[in-house]
Amino acid sequence: MVSSLCVTLAAFLPATALTSAAQASEPAQLLPAREQMAFTLGFHIILVPFGVAFTFITMIANYRAIRRGDEEALLLAKRWSKVAAILFAVGAVSGTVLSFEMGLLWPELMKRYGAAYGIPFAVEGIFFFLEAIFVAIYIYGWDRLSPWLHFWSGLPVVLGGVGGTLSVVAANSWMNTPSGITVRNGQVVDVSVWRVFFNHAFWYESIHMLLAAYVVAGFAVAGVYAVGILRGRRDRYHRIGLLIPLVVASVAIPLQIVMGDVITREVFHAEPAKFAAIEILPHTGDHIPEVLGGVLIHGKVRYGIQIPDGASLLSGFSPSTRINGLESIPASVRPTDRLVSIVHLCFDVMVGAGFLLLGLALWFAIAWWRRRDVIDNRWLLRATSISGVVAIVSLECGWVVTEVGRQPWTVVGRLLTRDAVQTSGNLWPFFAGAIAIYAAMSVGAVLALRSLRRRWAAGEDPPGPYAPEVESEPAVPA
Repeated sequence: MVSSLCVTLAAFLPATALTSAAQASEPAQLLPAREQMAFTLGFHIILVPFGVAFTFITMIANYRAIRRGDEEALLLAKRWSKVAAILFAVGAVSGTVLSFEMGLLWPELMKRYGAAYGIPFAVEGIFFFLEAIFVAIYIYGWDRLSPWLHFWSGLPVVLGGVGGTLSVVAANSWMNTPSGITVRNGQVVDVSVWRVFFNHAFWYESIHMLLAAYVVAGFAVAGVYAVGILRGRRDRYHRIGLLIPLVVASVAIPLQIVMGDVITREVFHAEPAKFAAIEILPHTGDHIPEVLGGVLIHGKVRYGIQIPDGASLLSGFSPSTRINGLESIPASVRPTDRLVSIVHLCFDVMVGAGFLLLGLALWFAIAWWRRRDVIDNRWLLRATSISGVVAIVSLECGWVVTEVGRQPWTVVGRLLTRDAVQTSGNLWPFFAGAIAIYAAMSVGAVLALRSLRRRWAAGEDPPGPYAPEVESEPAVPA
């Protein structure tokens, strides 16, 4: 699974109103539309790291197997590729549902800005087909192609995943910092493809998303093998299965922390309204404290822990740095206290989870440096076993911050979410249908993965997740 619309449209997550007057004028279909997008995107975003980074981890195991003649690494690569194929299939279906939701739930977005917004998705479609083709070649190429030819056939899968993700992030970042279009009488009359794709927010959002994918996939896969080792499977197969993804995640997480710091300052300059929500800042001023926790109630911060001058220092490296507060946003498009609290708390959870994972990576590095092994460190294994869940929580919260922080805008400064939504019909049945489809996909994926796991436990390795069984040749008498 390469490409996902999950990253792009999380803007429509919680159904929070702007003001009581605005709430009264909201279209009746806004709530079900938001809830459906929240559900489908929250599900789909979990699959993104496995399309972007899990294939890369598989390629590392494959490379190690060829270079060192490592049979355990080869077995891991074969099995991981089959898991990746199943997840790719689930991601393809959920991504298709999301593409239909774009036109069904948000017709005004496509009507007004489809000429610009559709460009990154056209590019994404090319990468998706590239990835799909080479996934098939890689899966069915085991024992059919020479080792190195088969290895190189997997490289386009990795590149397709990265390219597809960058394309989707380009569409997402364009909604945050729209550029490259000329609008006359409410219609787009000219589009600069280059400026639409490589908008101001593209670079920092895309790098942040790619690093997040490697963090999530690395810790999630390592967690599976940490659980296996804790249950007594201390063989070399599980040891390598733990170390390869854990090393990838441990390299990615410090880079992600640094990138997060850079992005926060970029948001401070380019998206001041979102930054005010992140910092839960009612009023404009300098010497702004960093608030840990807390909520906004009737325009005042409650229950938070304040670090003096922290927000100003992080924003401009000076306590006198001036930050625009929520009061600088026109009242008609000012987010409610509830929405601001959601964005702020999700930001705190995202950052807190990131530093927990950074601590785990440092713990792993020190343990490996001292003993060259970690399977005897049960507390480290316990921490690793839950690290994948922590990473997924951080990922989800990060996208709530990025996209819900943009509300009430779908395209910042140009199109309000309430003006983009479908206004006719009843969307609740479609929401129920989406839940049914995703539930069926989840059950099917779990059953397929459990079937593979049982066969692997029994020492059987079918040629592929969908391939027919290869009948063994009858034995020839001596």
